[in-house]
Amino acid sequence: MFQLLHSEDKTVVLDKNSGDTIYLINNCFLYMPEQVFTLGRNNEIILTFVPHQWLLELYNDEPKLFNKTRIVYEWEVSMTNFDFLKQEPKFNSFSDVAIAAEKVLKIDEESSVINCRRAMEFAIKWMYSVDKSLEMPYQDNLMSLMSTEDFHDLVDDTLWKRLNLIRKIGNRAAHNGRKITEDEAILCLQNLFIFMDYVSYCYSDFYKERQYDVNLLNETYENPEVIKSSDIDVDLQALIAENKALKEALTAKRTEQQKTYVPKPLDLSEYKTRKIYIDSMLLDADWIEGQDWINEVELSGMPNKSEVGFADYVLYDDSHKPLAVVEAKRTCVDVAKGRQQAKLYADILEKKYKRRPVVFLTNGFETRIIDNQYPERKVAAIYSKRDLEKLFNLQKMKTSLRHISVDKNIAGRYYQEAAIKAACDAFDNRNRRKALLVMATGSGKTRTVIALCKVLLDAGWIRNILFLADRNSLVTQAKRNFVSLLPDLSCSNLVEEKDNYTAHCIFSTYQTMMNCIDSVRDDNGKLFTCGHFDLVICDEAHRSIYNKYRDIFNYFDAPLVGLTATPKDEIEKNTYEIFDLENGVPTYGYELVQAVKDGYLVDFVTVESKTKFIEEGIAYDELSDEDKAVYEDTFEFEDGKLPERIDSAALNTWVFNEDTIKQVLHVLMRDGLKVDYGQKIGKTIIFAKNHDHAEKILEVFNKQYPELSKNGQPFAKVIDNYMTYAQSAIDEFSDADKMPQIAISVDMLDTGIDVPEVLNLVFFKKVMSKAKFWQMIGRGTRLCPGLIDGEDKDKFYIFDFCGNFEFFRMNQGRPTANMIALQGAVFSLEFEITYKLQSIEYQMDRLIAYRNKLVDKMTGKVQELNRENFAVRQHLKYVDTYSVESNYQSITFEDTLMVRDELAPLIQPDGDEVSAIRFDALMYGMELAYLAGKGFGRHKSDLFKKVEGIASVANIPEIQVQSELINKILHTDYVDNAGIDEFEYIRVGLRNLMKYLPKGIIKYDTDFTDEILSTEWNESELENDELKNYKAKVEFYIRQHQDNIAIAKLKTNQPLTEVDIESLEQILWNELGSKDDYEKEYGHKPLGEFVREIVGLDMNAAKAAFSKFLNDTNLDSRQIYFVNQIVEYIVHNGIMKDLSVLKESPFTDRGSVVEIFTDMTLWMNIKKVIDQINANAVA
Repeated sequence: MFQLLHSEDKTVVLDKNSGDTIYLINNCFLYMPEQVFTLGRNNEIILTFVPHQWLLELYNDEPKLFNKTRIVYEWEVSMTNFDFLKQEPKFNSFSDVAIAAEKVLKIDEESSVINCRRAMEFAIKWMYSVDKSLEMPYQDNLMSLMSTEDFHDLVDDTLWKRLNLIRKIGNRAAHNGRKITEDEAILCLQNLFIFMDYVSYCYSDFYKERQYDVNLLNETYENPEVIKSSDIDVDLQALIAENKALKEALTAKRTEQQKTYVPKPLDLSEYKTRKIYIDSMLLDADWIEGQDWINEVELSGMPNKSEVGFADYVLYDDSHKPLAVVEAKRTCVDVAKGRQQAKLYADILEKKYKRRPVVFLTNGFETRIIDNQYPERKVAAIYSKRDLEKLFNLQKMKTSLRHISVDKNIAGRYYQEAAIKAACDAFDNRNRRKALLVMATGSGKTRTVIALCKVLLDAGWIRNILFLADRNSLVTQAKRNFVSLLPDLSCSNLVEEKDNYTAHCIFSTYQTMMNCIDSVRDDNGKLFTCGHFDLVICDEAHRSIYNKYRDIFNYFDAPLVGLTATPKDEIEKNTYEIFDLENGVPTYGYELVQAVKDGYLVDFVTVESKTKFIEEGIAYDELSDEDKAVYEDTFEFEDGKLPERIDSAALNTWVFNEDTIKQVLHVLMRDGLKVDYGQKIGKTIIFAKNHDHAEKILEVFNKQYPELSKNGQPFAKVIDNYMTYAQSAIDEFSDADKMPQIAISVDMLDTGIDVPEVLNLVFFKKVMSKAKFWQMIGRGTRLCPGLIDGEDKDKFYIFDFCGNFEFFRMNQGRPTANMIALQGAVFSLEFEITYKLQSIEYQMDRLIAYRNKLVDKMTGKVQELNRENFAVRQHLKYVDTYSVESNYQSITFEDTLMVRDELAPLIQPDGDEVSAIRFDALMYGMELAYLAGKGFGRHKSDLFKKVEGIASVANIPEIQVQSELINKILHTDYVDNAGIDEFEYIRVGLRNLMKYLPKGIIKYDTDFTDEILSTEWNESELENDELKNYKAKVEFYIRQHQDNIAIAKLKTNQPLTEVDIESLEQILWNELGSKDDYEKEYGHKPLGEFVREIVGLDMNAAKAAFSKFLNDTNLDSRQIYFVNQIVEYIVHNGIMKDLSVLKESPFTDRGSVVEIFTDMTLWMNIKKVIDQINANAVA
């Protein structure tokens, strides 16, 4: 027992039994005695304190210091691994909690883990209160404190992983009500000890090397505190105030001590891999260890000496039947190493339970699935239990997609049925998981995919569907169509319905879904797990969408259907690669030219006009005298010089010329298609360059045609993202009986709206993307019966004032850029510079220091990433690699490509001004160009513009400080002769001045006289690939016209006459196409045989043909079964020409032909019936 004796400023602790002095606390400073450990007779640990001599002398010489003695409290000597913390009062805010965590281990593992997390959090908050290097983040919760760059600078990546493991397991214990194992609790205690050892090393006055002693975990304690809540907290602000006086000294101590700290490595053995990564993956999917997740399951029957193996994990359903085997490997090991081992485990479990489990192969970073249906593939994570149960149910219940029936009320056109069957063929017959449907705007893409969903739902292939689009209006429109056509399917639009997540069909924008994946839960845990959806539909599937949101596509492990209206030959090659397709060959294509030819869409006529200013710009010398005077007053520069010309690119960007707009509107109002017997321009969309341009067009229109807007109803209206309630404006424009008649749009009406009444499109801007160009054209292609004075809409006009058609005739346009966020682009540039600086010519002290600085900065940015985020988890291999500085030592060019694609898009913005980050990107670009030996003319021009900009506001004190550098850049050859050092000096010196660049561009409204140079009227010049459409069309026609005499005879096994043959030739070789079309697709196959293969044979007709055998009681059961299988085959396939199929299942299920028909005469008679059925189809 101990006794504490207090004076005014000192405390002496005495051994109550012997009276020996143990230690003294003087003005809050602890002077620790020597500690001697010995073993007693029964191997118990005996701790003896040997006081410092000066302390004994002080106590013996000046006992008056301690004459105010009293017993403060008593306690038993208790040994835990965290007792060393009690020796220094400055650790009091977390020492007791750490000790309690270990004491309670044997009583309550959850409480132990919660205390570990609390002790860690309290210690981290204490560090923030005493260390000047740690600046408070915007929030003081644990994750925020751990994620700051400052904190990552103090703790290495290995230690941070240990802390994060404590945090995750602690959260699970506190909030999820999950059972924590003793092994997990001990792992948390060991990791907490390493952290406390680090804290002691950095901040203690007398650190001693220690090792974690697991033997102490067997100690027993009376009434240890059991804590089930992590809500008890320390007041960080109070702690900061309390430790203010210690800040300077402890920061200095840590700075000095940390230099020699040796990190304790985290050996990622298979066991640790499981604990840190794989267990976390399972817990994230809401598996419960010990219940539906069992470790180290012993399995007998392995091909080794003991004939026994141990599956790392087996996951079970509620009836304890295995759902999956998980084979774990170390993080540095290829998952393929465990493939055969897992296969053998699955074989054993299948033999025992009569069901083959799914196999997951994982090393914590990469996970693969073998689901017994598709080839092995990568997945983002291990499936949840309900996902696996759903998978087994679907695999058990699903039926073949070879003979589907498409709901004609949903998708009743031949090409829609053909598209659905092509997708089903890809999924079933070709065992693919992706399909790309190219269908012209207005041809019914949404109806087609709805009918496809119905087929897949009815066939038991899918249960949960995700429909993704990049705009709210597209999501809303798609949901309306699904609800209307599939009323029994539960649907939810996550953009509008924030609490309806459990519907079977979810509609969402990409960004909304990214936010929901980690946050949405239901009573059974996380809802949007990687196996939750069985089908993902991507509207307007193209490369830019995939690149921007690829983490969603990689996360959800579901078959993917992409929809696009872009003509198949205009789709970028890498879009086909996403869908594992040959370039130019989608799963199915139905393009505008064929739709026009079939009468399902309308063609267009182009009116291509050129105005002088849009083509050539505004030239001063070519203006009238009156316009020259206005030009001089408008555009005179500050230096008194007058620009000779305003470039055409400035038009409608910062120069808005009223007469140019008048000319465009005049052509539209004069030549545009009209309704109401020519009294009113038809519904029209004007595609404007920007919002200011749109507003200027509206202003000029209202000036020129004021009589058209009456009774508060505007004839023309701007509809773009600047307005509120944009959807209601779109709805009004979509209504034929409502105004506005003209919609002036910036991007919002380019895609995804259905207004059949549109008769005119006006391109008043350049469109560089061919994909977007065709989407915009699609706004006018829809049919509209009776629109023009009782006549059907048969065409629409496209007025092109910016040379778009000419541009796309000359070349293919620009592929959509693979955009990356600014902070990611900067990170990628920094990484490339780091790669270049490895070269031998740059191995000088200043450049080595610069490279190290870049590495330190990049490491910090990677360490800040939230590892709980679903997108980050998919790239953990790269995140963990580049969280460690040593991994930047020998990077390769391939690494730069990988970082650009895998890591840079994850980098989060920091608090810097966007203008500063843009300047970083500019200067890093110049540095990289210099290192690569390339010119940087464009970069130099951009640099001069920016520097000139800040030079124009040099009255600002911060800019004045850099005046010498600014003058050197602008007025000397400093930049021409600069190298890496100078470029970096410019970047650092000027980046924070970019925020002072004069904001905005001066906009000029002018009214110089413009003129129309030329106008050309052109037909659409649509190209067509009719061959595939011929096939789809004839097959659809035959199925739809089975009452045709010739087709009916083929269906019912009646022989054809010459008249019947002529009838088929007329249909197939004249009405639906040509004989040449037929032979290109089907060769010289007889027409009757072709038709029979499509319609099959009527069941009654087939049974009649084989009635002699089916009614003959002399056949045994095997022979009757065999004949019935032949009947089934011919009913579905129409004929049986290839008899080799009889050597396969199901014909051989009860024996071969020879075994079943010992009397071959009987078999030959059956064959005669088959031959006759085949002969009746030949024509």
